[in-house]
Amino acid sequence: MSLNVLFAGTPEMAVPSLVAVAQHFPIVGVLTSPDQEVGRGRNLLPSPVKQKASELNLPVLTPQTLNGEVREQVRRLSPDILVVVAYGKIFGPKFLSLFPMGGINLHPSLLPKYRGPSPIPEVILRGDTETGITIQKVALQMDAGPILHQEVIPLNGTETTATLTKLCAERGANLLVQVLKGIETGIVKEVPQDESKATYCKLLTKEDGRINWSYSAVQIERMVRAYDPWPTAWTLYRGEILKILKASVYQPFTKGERVGRVIGVDKEKGILVQTGEGILAIHRLQLQSRKALDFASFLNGERNFMGAILGE
Repeated sequence: MSLNVLFAGTPEMAVPSLVAVAQHFPIVGVLTSPDQEVGRGRNLLPSPVKQKASELNLPVLTPQTLNGEVREQVRRLSPDILVVVAYGKIFGPKFLSLFPMGGINLHPSLLPKYRGPSPIPEVILRGDTETGITIQKVALQMDAGPILHQEVIPLNGTETTATLTKLCAERGANLLVQVLKGIETGIVKEVPQDESKATYCKLLTKEDGRINWSYSAVQIERMVRAYDPWPTAWTLYRGEILKILKASVYQPFTKGERVGRVIGVDKEKGILVQTGEGILAIHRLQLQSRKALDFASFLNGERNFMGAILGE
């Protein structure tokens, strides 16, 4: 007898998992965030998971809170197990009690490292050489449940949050199906997390993307990759927001010039900026209210950019 699944997820990252699980198990309902108002017209936009669930003709629930009325709706669906991929809300004991087989969660880190809402940016910011995907039991404490399966992903130092999220989404979808089949046949083993090794990451804000030019070129380059696509790494230029979309470390240790100063240009590498330690080469950037440009095109329109102090 196949497990009846209630799937909970919201962003694009959760869509491959929804599709994969739906191919192997009956999904009795999909739980996702309410439609969001977007644009000047305040039009309502459904979450990526809701859009895909509708294409698959699956029943969708979009509650603001998981209250008694919602719990009753879920109970009537008769789910056996909860499958969670980036849903965005914490589940309470009353809600979790609705699932005879409990719940499982896909988390894109090697738990207990980087519990919390931003593990992919965190692993890039820290310069780790590997990350991974964890399938774990859902617990009352965030990301603290026993581990059911882990897969290591080596990193080469060029990943962005966008590219790594896509990779984790695709690989994680297959792992979820494997684990569900293992639960169905009773072969999955639970391994408790080592609480002494737990580390945490925070919910990102727009301000996290602001570049402090006294940081090293290495750290700022990591910021550019970690905050792609959001909140993007940015600085101020003549009072306007200047987004740094792609960059590399030009020289890792050079000091001397004032930090944040645009000190030159390399015709192949980009615009050169002095940092607290080393020189950063900017390849692609975007000034407020304008389109994104490669560095050569940007300089054609900003003749006085050389010598500017960024961040002021």
